[in-house]
Amino acid sequence: MAKTKTSKQQELTEVSEAQIAVHWKEEEYYQPSQKFKAQANMRDGHIFEKFGLDHFPDCFKEYADMLTWFEPYRTVLDTSDAPFWKWFAGGKINACYNCVDRNLDKYKNKAAFIFVPEPEKEADASITYQELYDRVNEVAALLRGLGLKAGDRVTFHMPMVPELPITMLACARLGIIHSQVFGGFSGQACGSRIQDSGSRVLITVDGYWRNGTLVDHKVNADIAVRTAKELGQDVEKVLVWQRYPGKYSAKTPMVPGRDFFVNDLLKEYKGRKIEPVALPSEAPLFLMYSSGTTGKPKGAQHGIAGYLAYVTATSKWVLDIHPEDVYWCMADIGWITGHSYIVYGPLANAATGVLYEGVPTFPDAGRPWRIAERLGVNIFHTAPTAVRMLRKLGPEEPRKYKYHFKSMTTVGEPIEPEAWRWYYDEVGKREAVITDTWWMTETGGFLATTMPAIDPMKPGSCGPAAPGIHPVIYDETGAEVPKGSGKAGNICIRNPWPGIMQTIWGDRDRYVKTYFAKYNRNPKSKDWRDWPFMCGDGAVQAADGYYRILGRVDDVINVAGHRLGTKEIESACLTVPEVAEAAVVPVQDEVKGRVPEVYIAVKPGVPPSQDVIDRVIKANEEVIGKIARPKHVYIVPDMPKTRSGKIMRRVLAAISNRRDVGDVTTLANPDVVEQIRAMVQGKDRIATQEALPEDIAKFGQVE
Repeated sequence: MAKTKTSKQQELTEVSEAQIAVHWKEEEYYQPSQKFKAQANMRDGHIFEKFGLDHFPDCFKEYADMLTWFEPYRTVLDTSDAPFWKWFAGGKINACYNCVDRNLDKYKNKAAFIFVPEPEKEADASITYQELYDRVNEVAALLRGLGLKAGDRVTFHMPMVPELPITMLACARLGIIHSQVFGGFSGQACGSRIQDSGSRVLITVDGYWRNGTLVDHKVNADIAVRTAKELGQDVEKVLVWQRYPGKYSAKTPMVPGRDFFVNDLLKEYKGRKIEPVALPSEAPLFLMYSSGTTGKPKGAQHGIAGYLAYVTATSKWVLDIHPEDVYWCMADIGWITGHSYIVYGPLANAATGVLYEGVPTFPDAGRPWRIAERLGVNIFHTAPTAVRMLRKLGPEEPRKYKYHFKSMTTVGEPIEPEAWRWYYDEVGKREAVITDTWWMTETGGFLATTMPAIDPMKPGSCGPAAPGIHPVIYDETGAEVPKGSGKAGNICIRNPWPGIMQTIWGDRDRYVKTYFAKYNRNPKSKDWRDWPFMCGDGAVQAADGYYRILGRVDDVINVAGHRLGTKEIESACLTVPEVAEAAVVPVQDEVKGRVPEVYIAVKPGVPPSQDVIDRVIKANEEVIGKIARPKHVYIVPDMPKTRSGKIMRRVLAAISNRRDVGDVTTLANPDVVEQIRAMVQGKDRIATQEALPEDIAKFGQVE
């Protein structure tokens, strides 16, 4: 008996260790308006039953039916090489045809994209579907002229200019696998991705506008080529788009014989038409590398048919895109959001999309609302980071402009209730529905979200799962965590879905190990039920079925055996009205193991004060409990941020733990790092070389 009792106690200890403390209070519901519901693409309240597990996988035929096929598929889901799923196997299809050609009959004179340059004095450039078709064909002819063919990889390192989606679609037309590296990443990061994908061609741009400066981007191409060569991959050609055709906007010289201006090469292909290649359903469409800051790059490979069907359907049903809407996703095409919900999904629905080149707060926090008013934007899609930034810099700016959004989406990270309500009240003017979406690079499209005309909204919760997605929350032992228990665990998806990645490029073992090994029931099984997909996020499910995502499994702080999600601590900080942004990091503590340290930025015009610090400490004690009391609260001039606006918590964790911050030159504001370091550590550098414990070393990084 005694033995059984001991093992039972041990098991309970392990389970409680894995459960993350969850303290955001349950919020009230917000209902979609009758006006929105009446016009919505998806109004069928039985949709979740139709996409139930008992109808899986055939329920997804409805997604495939939204596409135009050259040859019909034979099998909805081929599991013969589990967990390397093949969706709509046996068919022939082309993504470019579905996004461009098939829209010409009805929409050839309608704008596919409206490009808004960062300098306000520059005119918008509208590109109709006919113009998009013409330009994509010419670029496809050029790529074929260079000897590129289906299955070859081409790396892009481009900012938000129309030439990026044009070049993506030209690759898709031929079956060339594109790999776009976020324009704000360093040349070195680009080079490692060139090497991993085996690209022989790099496509870039000479310069682009960022925060009022015309950035020399060509310099990164030279670094990328050099880095790739050092890693063993030769780049034969660098194709350089010109931000201003006919004029070179970079100081970095072109390399004769290697570098070519795309605009010059295109003269030879003017007016050329290239038939879209009929490609196998499961052929790769693109690679998207994760933004991990260490280790070997991880290229998520997405296939044509499954991915395209998934983003087409979710753009129609969740974003509620109609051809007559003007849709603006303020993300960057360098991330998965831009691939799925700026390029492929919206174009397959004949959308008119806004492409904005620059920083949303340039030259001031009213810029997004001016653009929305001028262009008649009625669907808006952005990240909580941008919401917080706009709220910090111009909380009442939206009131000055006469735009009207019918729906708004958030993406990329959990949005705390405080920021959600500002988004709803001020940006949406209490008229727009909000879809708070949860998903990631590997999943291709939305996993959890409200269906905007069916489900009520609840601040702080992304909502139920999307149709056909069946999540489960497991604890560390593999036991299911019941909904309404208030306990959290690792959120997984029971079943495959069409948008799921096919593999990690060139690394099948890593794919299985990272996403399936932890909860796999039988490594030899070809039954999808044995392969739940581990998303890498902590989550809790309320009694009403809504999910609250607590951030990466890594981004928790274990305080005296209690695992606190960083998002809940940051959310508590933001209940103090003067606080604009908050970041929490773990610090080693002799007694408690880890304790939180808090960095806050206050709103414009608010002086830093001990009073604000005291109220932040009090808020954490009241909202979460004494366990969440921060060791220190620092009021900083600004948070260290990536070029896409994400707070670099890894850098703050290094400062708090007296470690070297590493290379911060690619940040949007590298100077602020030294100011914060001096504030925390004193003027003299006192970084220790001792290795950090693994949980802190990994903090703020996604594998």
